[in-house]
Amino acid sequence: MHVILFASQHGVRRYWRSHYGDHTFQHMYRWNAFDTYMLIPYFLVMVILAFYGIHRYQLVWLYFRNRKNAASWKTPAARFEESELPFVTIQLPIYNEQYVVDRLLDACCRIDYPRDRFEIQLLDDSTDETTEVAAQIVKRYADGFGGLPPQPVHYIHRTNRYGYKAGALDAGLKSAKGELIAIFDADFVPPEEWLMQVIHQFKEVPGHEHIGMVQTRWTHLNRDYSFLTQVEAILLDGHFVLEHGGRSRAGVFFNFNGTAGMWRRETIDEAGGWQHDTLTEDTDLSYRAQLKGWKFLYLQDVECPAELPIEMTAFKTQQARWAKGLIQTGKKILPRVLKSDAPWHTKLEAWYHLTANISYPLMIVLSTLLMPAMVIRSWQGWIQMLLIDFPLFMASTFSVSSFYLVSQKELHPKTWYKTFLYLPFLMALGVGLTITNTKAVLEALFGVKTAFARTPKYRVEKKGEKAQANKYRKRLGIVPWIELLIGCYFAWTVWYAIGSENYFTIPFLLLFVLGYWTTGALSLLQGRFDRLNVGQEMHEKPYPMGI
Repeated sequence: MHVILFASQHGVRRYWRSHYGDHTFQHMYRWNAFDTYMLIPYFLVMVILAFYGIHRYQLVWLYFRNRKNAASWKTPAARFEESELPFVTIQLPIYNEQYVVDRLLDACCRIDYPRDRFEIQLLDDSTDETTEVAAQIVKRYADGFGGLPPQPVHYIHRTNRYGYKAGALDAGLKSAKGELIAIFDADFVPPEEWLMQVIHQFKEVPGHEHIGMVQTRWTHLNRDYSFLTQVEAILLDGHFVLEHGGRSRAGVFFNFNGTAGMWRRETIDEAGGWQHDTLTEDTDLSYRAQLKGWKFLYLQDVECPAELPIEMTAFKTQQARWAKGLIQTGKKILPRVLKSDAPWHTKLEAWYHLTANISYPLMIVLSTLLMPAMVIRSWQGWIQMLLIDFPLFMASTFSVSSFYLVSQKELHPKTWYKTFLYLPFLMALGVGLTITNTKAVLEALFGVKTAFARTPKYRVEKKGEKAQANKYRKRLGIVPWIELLIGCYFAWTVWYAIGSENYFTIPFLLLFVLGYWTTGALSLLQGRFDRLNVGQEMHEKPYPMGI
């Protein structure tokens, strides 16, 4: 009891009196030009980030406010009779993905749909052994394999990769017979019932808007593989539940995600077809189609499992491609959206959607200014920090945690509370992506063209499995070292905050330390311990055809 009283008198109480009750130096601070040059950009960045943070709250509000507008595969406007089911083409674009192509094709060949109104196109742009692997697999299923009769599957190989994925999809359309086009990336495993759950949404009903595209929700084959894949799953769940759910229920524009969705062929043609001047050809086509008046539908209750990246550099490559592609699409499409006849709230949501990644360069600016701004603000007084800085920090950062908590509660109502364990690392990972995504965003803003960098897939689903990953593993050059150095800078700011007894800023600063050190270290160390068998059996995935 005496120890507690002493701590209360000489710990928290002394700290509060010395920092917030002592007015000895109250009028000694004088504003100067240096403070102006530091604080103007600091607050400008904070206000912009706060607006994007508030927008996350708005998406949550739209999701719940328009719950009655949620679409379901169980209640389409009408249903096709079996005799009138439309012809469907399933397109499978792949590029150097020998580990997963057999799993993908097997799943698609087992989809429940009449075979006289169904075809599969394996669109192969590969430049390695995948071409031989894929051709053999297609031949096997075309002849009948794995308990299946001969399947209507076709192998289309290009040698020039013109237009990358968009070019491959466009090339496939030239010979496609389908009125409807379903698309699955190489790391997806569509369930047998997927097509029959989606197809009836395209039944045309008088008085109802014609559906141009249906997007389904991604789930995760290897969610439990590692802590990283758990965090990635939460990030994607937030996108598919609250972003897609909120936008689709509110009737504003949202995008096809490049896979696990189905298009009406007429919609693609009327919107101008697949174009490859951005790295997110799916979002580009989505906005062009919706500007033409086509209605999109999102089915949250239709799931399509896929493989998450298991390595940090693969995840960063994926995120950088999406970040750059969205900014490219924003530059291309936003002027058309703003000049269109769409409602103002649709235009505003499109602006937030397509410009959201501008927050990454702003985070770099904030990282640079945070330390001097913290010193200046501490001299100016705690009341200003409490009334101005704290609300801005809460709007820009706390919205992230609440956003993903809500999405997990919607998907996992019995276990959602476990998400609290991952929240600090989720927020730290967002900080750690700043360097690579800032580079991607600046390339998009300044028109720097780069190749379509695919995300490596290794067909790793369970703990203990390791792919023969060296073939596709990529390094990020000097970027991880920069991340480690920036992490050291923020570690120094934590030390300074402790020394100056500015304890309220320490949790926020620690997120920067954790984020930069984690992404940097994992990027450098990935694969270094693959040869170590630490109490687990190593399962190496060979080439599927023994090549």
